[in-house]
Amino acid sequence: MDRNSKETLATELKDKFAKSKITLFADYKGLKSLEADELRRALRAKQAEVKILKNNIGRLITKDGAMGEDAKGLMDRVVGPTLIAFAYGDPAATAKVLNDFSKTHEALKIKESLMGNALLQPAEVTQLAELPSREVLLAMLLGVLNGSARSFVYVLDQIAKKKGGGEEQPAEAAAAPTA
Repeated sequence: MDRNSKETLATELKDKFAKSKITLFADYKGLKSLEADELRRALRAKQAEVKILKNNIGRLITKDGAMGEDAKGLMDRVVGPTLIAFAYGDPAATAKVLNDFSKTHEALKIKESLMGNALLQPAEVTQLAELPSREVLLAMLLGVLNGSARSFVYVLDQIAKKKGGGEEQPAEAAAAPTA
């Protein structure tokens, strides 16, 4: 690959880094091609794209320092061809696919990764993968908010009953402003 091709590829990959919500790195030596295809399909279903990064291209991407020191340091530490998953959708869902796949395929090992310009250790990627899905988290939040709203209404009702002497007031009297 000539210098111009390398620079073009580096520019394309730099754009992918910028667009992705998280970029997961993994060692894939020993992974069979059918297994790699299976992983690609699973990641594609989660709005993620897989590329193989060569060391010299990785260093070329971070050479100007625009991606930050963490990215530059990571690229300097990457040894051998590395599988990279660019997550354009839910970062936790992509991390979960990669984490689950690494549990059933010893050849795949999660490496340090990037969330934006911040470095993630492999253990942090695993923690992200173990988070409940976005839908479950939203349901949990709504449950908490619903319980809080119910408690708030109950407290207001108790205050109104105390001020009204424990008797319920007719709707017109309750709605009428007091001077």
